[in-house]
Amino acid sequence: MQVIENLKIKEKIYSEKLENGLTVMIIPKKGVQKKYIIWGTNYGSNESSFIVPGETEVTTVPDGVAHFLEHKMFEQENGKNSLDVLTEIGVNANAYTTNDHTAYLYECTDHFFEALDEFMDYVQHPYFTDENVEKEKGIIGQEIMMYDDYPDWKVYLNALQAMYHKFPVRLDTVGTIETISKINKDILYKCYNTFYNPSNMAMVICGDFNPEEILQEIKKRLVNKKANGEIKRIYPEEPEEIVKEKVIQNMEVSRPLYTIGIKDKPADTYQGNGKEEIVKKHIAIEILLQLLLGESSNLYKTLYNDGTISASPSMDYEFSRGYAHILISGQSNEPEKVYQTLKQQIKEMKENGINEEDFIRIRKTLYGNYVKEYNDVTDIARMFLADYFKEINSFDYIEQIMTVNSEYAYQVLNEVFDEKKMVLSIIAM
Repeated sequence: MQVIENLKIKEKIYSEKLENGLTVMIIPKKGVQKKYIIWGTNYGSNESSFIVPGETEVTTVPDGVAHFLEHKMFEQENGKNSLDVLTEIGVNANAYTTNDHTAYLYECTDHFFEALDEFMDYVQHPYFTDENVEKEKGIIGQEIMMYDDYPDWKVYLNALQAMYHKFPVRLDTVGTIETISKINKDILYKCYNTFYNPSNMAMVICGDFNPEEILQEIKKRLVNKKANGEIKRIYPEEPEEIVKEKVIQNMEVSRPLYTIGIKDKPADTYQGNGKEEIVKKHIAIEILLQLLLGESSNLYKTLYNDGTISASPSMDYEFSRGYAHILISGQSNEPEKVYQTLKQQIKEMKENGINEEDFIRIRKTLYGNYVKEYNDVTDIARMFLADYFKEINSFDYIEQIMTVNSEYAYQVLNEVFDEKKMVLSIIAM
């Protein structure tokens, strides 16, 4: 078992790639009562075209299969729903689908191993029939309609669709009523057998565990399955330019919502795209966003004091295979003003450079935030899983942050914060 220790935060991760290709990561937290396990597959809503290992033809499936699979995995041949079984044991279980991975998880203080039996059983034993697939279409159809009426989701999705011409990140994770109508049990089994192979999966366990002992418990419950070859994922060619700068939709909201997007070159086409470089770039963008519109920035104070915004916007850099973008979201009676003043602020920072004192202060705060993430077993496990599928070790953020200086951040500012790649999505009243 490989042991990686981060001396700065006094944390260790024990990692082993098993014979069947499954990577298991264990982060022991001595004396912590909560236990958390997450088991993910490197398969999200973006994977609609692929070549199955051992085949030569391209398989194309309807949008929404990854999410549909996640829903169906809980239903068992004995008529039980594994989510209900786990709840009865007294553990808090869940699952989610993102653009690039799907994950199953539970957390508890007691009954961990009893729950582990059910958990590892249902993820390894899918049960799809014509009847249960048809029934699920109605349930997911309701979910799709609910999301259509959800302003926070629409403002986000509209921003992505303003940025991306073809790349599937622009599509709703759940698919549409039309695309899910084409899903059948054969499609589900094909995607399950392709993407739920242990060699395309990873598991993270966090809590008060002995690493060797918990690894043996995992191995005992694994179905005998051989590692697959590499899955060839096929994505459409995405132009660098945006689709359109602005999109406005009217919905019932108490105050207009906005999302500002900045389209970036994906990491796999980024110059010098070693994993270190990707992490450094991510850190630099997080610092720049705080300098531009964080709570201590001049722009935030101005917009807050004149009533344009009443709370700090959420600011994220999202990236994975084939895509990367910045998203800034919040509420404002004048979203256009937020957008234009942010553009002006970016322009001024490019002209005047980055204030060194402010840069160091923000970097220190960000370092503190990174360290805080290691206080919670949920944050740790989710972070290590998501980063693993990006081929990043989460410790790299702690290791790299002090190597990111203002000169490097200024270079990223000029490369990424391009006015021609900016979009504004508004949900108006």
